[in-house]
Amino acid sequence: MLALGLALIAWSAVLYATAPSFPELEQVDLTVLEEKPDGTCTVAYANPFAFDDEREGPYRCDARRSSSLKAPEYDTVTGFGWESGWVVAEGPDKGELYSLEEDGKARDEQIESSDAFVTAGLLLTITGLVGGNIRSLRRARGVRPGVLRRAARLKEAADTVARDHRRAVEAVRTAWAPLHQELVDGALDRIPVSRMRGLAEKRLRAQELEEGGVRTVRDVLDAGTWALAQFLGMERGMAEQTMAAARRTAAAVGREVTVRFDARGPEPRTTALLAALRVLVDAGPDARKAGRVGGELAARLEPLLITAEPAAGVREILRTGPYERDNTLAALTQLRLALAEAERERLAERFAQASVDLLRGPDAGADELATWADFESRPTAYYAALTEAVDHTDHKDHRDRAEAPAAARAPDGAGLTGSRRRHR
Repeated sequence: MLALGLALIAWSAVLYATAPSFPELEQVDLTVLEEKPDGTCTVAYANPFAFDDEREGPYRCDARRSSSLKAPEYDTVTGFGWESGWVVAEGPDKGELYSLEEDGKARDEQIESSDAFVTAGLLLTITGLVGGNIRSLRRARGVRPGVLRRAARLKEAADTVARDHRRAVEAVRTAWAPLHQELVDGALDRIPVSRMRGLAEKRLRAQELEEGGVRTVRDVLDAGTWALAQFLGMERGMAEQTMAAARRTAAAVGREVTVRFDARGPEPRTTALLAALRVLVDAGPDARKAGRVGGELAARLEPLLITAEPAAGVREILRTGPYERDNTLAALTQLRLALAEAERERLAERFAQASVDLLRGPDAGADELATWADFESRPTAYYAALTEAVDHTDHKDHRDRAEAPAAARAPDGAGLTGSRRRHR
């Protein structure tokens, strides 16, 4: 409707611009030779643009003019009347009579058409604007910048507490990993190949490995598949099975070995691990739960905030289509529910407190004695925190060593002895 109204206004402007214009005119006195009641006259006049040029012609006189200007009252001698008229002052019709009433009729009709079109166009334009504004108001009902700001702040707090908890857990894992790996390596050095889990033809295969200088599970992992096949004469498939058995044994040992704390023989590495654990112990289970809930909530809010982004302002919501607007309103509803739930459970306050507790970090000023004294006062809490921190650790360092290329660990069969090397 708005487009049609604008089109009519444009057409009105075209009609007005192309309407015939009035020529330059000169007013002259007309002698009315003959006049009918409807104003049709025959007049005589002197051409003002030529000397001694008397002309006659038809003209439309004003039938409503005073009777004193009409015959016979105007001139009782000649019986003629008087009228004022116009002649063309330029162009090929210069000096010819010009009737504003008759000759201007075509122009007046075109101007009237232009007026009609502009009136209709204005009505349609106003209707379109009013209707469009009503529709815009209906579409703008979904603008809720306050909801988006609150949800964004809640997501930021949830992200922060989850990140702080991960940082504290990573500090524990970083301190724990070398201690754990050392225990695993020591255990693997003490396990003979005959005790590897799932070794095919265990006795025969173990004897073959021992003859080649591979006596422990650690030796198998250090040698690698390539060295077993190259220097012990194993088939490729058998070498891979042997390595798989060694890896299974190493994985089992990694799960079974536990880092223990002994106050009778403390060392800097175990003290550093206790200091990292103390952050989690002091923060308590509430911080652990806040970190988990924060991570889940942040993951839930992020796509909702992206979908509801057009609700940040009127301009943004008006640019959306019907489908996107429906999705925006649905996301806003979900955000309101999440905010209401967070307010009921006071999540923002809990997240803030947990972040404060987790950001305290290990006390660099605490001496070794104080660290161990705190551990001895609540060892169960420390071991529980350690278990929780490393529970999902897949012993990556151990597997990396087990799966690294053999050439990186035992080039040219280093560490292998015996007569079973393959000769080409």
